[in-house]
Formats: sequence, C-alpha cells, structure tokens
Amino acid sequence: MTQTALSPFATHRGPATPGRFSDPLITADGSARARVELKALETLWFNTGSLCNIACLNCYIESSPTNDALVYLTAADCAAYLAQIAEGDLPTREIGFTGGEPFMNPDILTMLDLALAGGHRVLVLTNAMRPMMRWGDRLGRLINDHGDQLTFRVSLDHHTQAAHDAERGEGAWDKAWAGLDWLGGEGARIAIAGRRMAEESEVQARMAFAQLFETRSLAVDAINPGALVLFPEMEPGADVPEITEACWGILNRSPTEMMCATSRMVVRRRGAAGPVVVACTLTPYDPQFELAATLEGAATAVSLNHPFCAQFCVLGGASCSA
Repeated sequence: MTQTALSPFATHRGPATPGRFSDPLITADGSARARVELKALETLWFNTGSLCNIACLNCYIESSPTNDALVYLTAADCAAYLAQIAEGDLPTREIGFTGGEPFMNPDILTMLDLALAGGHRVLVLTNAMRPMMRWGDRLGRLINDHGDQLTFRVSLDHHTQAAHDAERGEGAWDKAWAGLDWLGGEGARIAIAGRRMAEESEVQARMAFAQLFETRSLAVDAINPGALVLFPEMEPGADVPEITEACWGILNRSPTEMMCATSRMVVRRRGAAGPVVVACTLTPYDPQFELAATLEGAATAVSLNHPFCAQFCVLGGASCSA
C-alpha cells in the first residue's frame, strides 16, 4: 500500500478510544473486522480536487477555497483511467465526478466529454453555484448533446433555506436555486442530494422536499431514492461502533451492499507523482484506503476500519452512486 503526501487533516476525526479503528483486521474487542471484496467495478469516481468555492460546516473532506490537499485531476489523468476500463473490459457503467466543486477544475468539461464519449452514464456532484454557471453555453451544449446520459446531482442540505444557509453560508440557497433553475431551463437531468436531520423520519423529509420541488417547479421525484438522495448526518466526533464480520448477520446487511463492493475513486494528492485509486469517496485522506495506482491493482478487499464505514454505509445505508 502506497503512502504519499496526505491531507493535513486527521484521518479518523472520531473519539480517541484506545484500540478502536486501529488494526485493519481486528476490532478493539478482538473480533474479526468486517471486510468487503470488490464484486465488480460498476462506478468509478474522479475527485477533481478538494478546492471549493465555499466551506461547508459538515464537509466530510473539509473542501474549501484553500484546501488543495487533493489537487486538480487533469484530462489526461481521466483519459488514462477510462482507457483502463476499456482495455480491461470492466463492467463500469457509471463515471462520477466529485470534489471539492468539480466545476472549479479547468479540465472538467473535457473530462465530462471523455466519459460521455466512452458510452458511460455520468454523474456530476455540484453545488450549482458560480463555478458551474461560468461555463454557460459550453455546458449547455454538453447537456443538449447528451441528454439523459448526464446527471447533475445538486446539493441542497435541507428543504428549508435556514438549514441550508446555516451549513453553506448566507445566500447559498438563492445561488443554488439560480443554478437549478438554469439547469432546468437547459433540459438537464437533475437529482438532489440532501440531508435528513436526526429528528426527521425519511418519510417526513421526502414529503417536505416534495412540497419544495412542487413550489419551485423542479421536476425531481422526491420519493425516488435515486432522484433525491438523503444522506445521514455526518458527525465526525460521534462515537460509532466498529463493524465486525458478525455484524452482517446481526444487522441483516450484506457486504455486497457497501459502496466499496462496486466502486473506487481516483485522486491526485498534492506533491504526489501521479494519481492513485482509493477505496471510497469518504476516506480520501486515510493512507490505509489508498489501494494502488491502477484499477487492476485496486481490485482488492477493503477493511472497514474507519468510523464513516459504520456511520455512513453499514448503519446509515447510504451510497454516493446513482
């Protein structure tokens, strides 16, 4: 496992409980730690860079206007991994772009075009603010040319302006809706990524988002989990349990349901010689989740040795893919 230049941020950010989330094979109580085999590479993510036009309070990789721990991927980086998919005849149906804010990357439209030209379904995660809007007509043409093959998943942290702006900054709600209205006018395929507050049931949250979408004339089906993705609260300081092999039966979950059973992510670290493949979109800074420089080398089992593995995936039941 390669260990190159990492983020200045802590890798676990959870409570410092002695022995927990330390051994990749054994939990603190001596149980066998849960592991997930790669079933098939269905989704390949590209982290276009950790720079973002805003700094959200709960951002799990602490993207901001100054955090360049993950530097911009280039179009050549993207093309090389897309070539690996083609040459290896991998069953990759979806290419995802995340950040940071992907539309800050100067090569983003070229990368989107490369992925679309390869016949992949493409998902781009964005806050739909000024970095996206600056591409204007060029992005409009890409939308017009590729229709339902390209999806924009826009972040709305909550169905209320107050909660959204509390997370993303005053005025963020209006800017996001300006972008959403533009995307709708261009005929883009839109999905929404929101959060479900701890005091809300999923049904309550979906019904409230449905009312919002109807009021704003946004053609997104809030009942469809693929159209409105509701993520659990990400609480880096929360005391979460370690996941053992026995947990699969106890929780009635399967390792094949986990993101790392069907996806990987490409990142380029600041100061590194080149991009690498990591196990998960949620843990790009943790060296134990850096797998290899190639997709073939990254087709290995992943130990669930991070609080986010429990909080987000196993217990939260969430996935970043469409």
